Amino acid sequence: MSDWNEGAAAFPPPVAEKPLRLVVADDNLVVRAGLTALLSGRDDITVVAQAADGREAYEATLHHRPDVVLLDVRMPGVDGIAALPHLVPLAPVLMLTYSHERETVREALRLGAGGYLVHGEFTTEQLARAVRDVSEGRPHVTPGAAEALVVGLRSGANAHGEPEQPATARQSSDNILSQLQSSVGQSFRAGFQLSVREAEIMDLIASGMTNQQIAAVCFISEKTVKNHINRIFAKLQSTSRAQAAAKWLGVS
Repeated sequence: MSDWNEGAAAFPPPVAEKPLRLVVADDNLVVRAGLTALLSGRDDITVVAQAADGREAYEATLHHRPDVVLLDVRMPGVDGIAALPHLVPLAPVLMLTYSHERETVREALRLGAGGYLVHGEFTTEQLARAVRDVSEGRPHVTPGAAEALVVGLRSGANAHGEPEQPATARQSSDNILSQLQSSVGQSFRAGFQLSVREAEIMDLIASGMTNQQIAAVCFISEKTVKNHINRIFAKLQSTSRAQAAAKWLGVS
């Protein structure tokens, strides 16, 4: 018996990874409660506070210092877009909303949102993965938001003659989607000799989308996506999505 106890002491149980702590901000009580119940039922995620508008989201984030803030766009009083500049210095923000208008998506990403999810376009497991991705600095968008982003890229970041806004806090320097937006017109990309479709798919790869999501946005099969990616990797002389994205964004 003593030998067994000594052996047990020599191999202590592994320390469980702490669950990610979230603040959920949505003015719809049903949505807010549903998300809280859905995510708090997992071992790897817990909701530490709820908020009904941007002001409450800021106060809860300031108090709890969560790992991620789930933030709706349209809320009474201080909405999600208005609250973003105040939230991103405190915690990564994942937009979780029904709104996928082009300007709203672009503005949220420009202001530092680490991801943009549209309700109805993800499963519970995909939502949990998006939360973890954003907490670790990896952007995550669902097809509806990505499509809005691509439309914006096609029409040009300054199609209406608006001047570029200055970067605020840390969001524009470490958000890959902001880099994507600001660098889309850079001439060095011409040297890669990608076709229009290949360039579109490379933009989506750089935004963090999976093959399945790219197929949905572009209305093509996953097999076609894979064929495009093989040609893209050859032209960019890359062997991985991360390497290709770094070259495409000019950060390699």
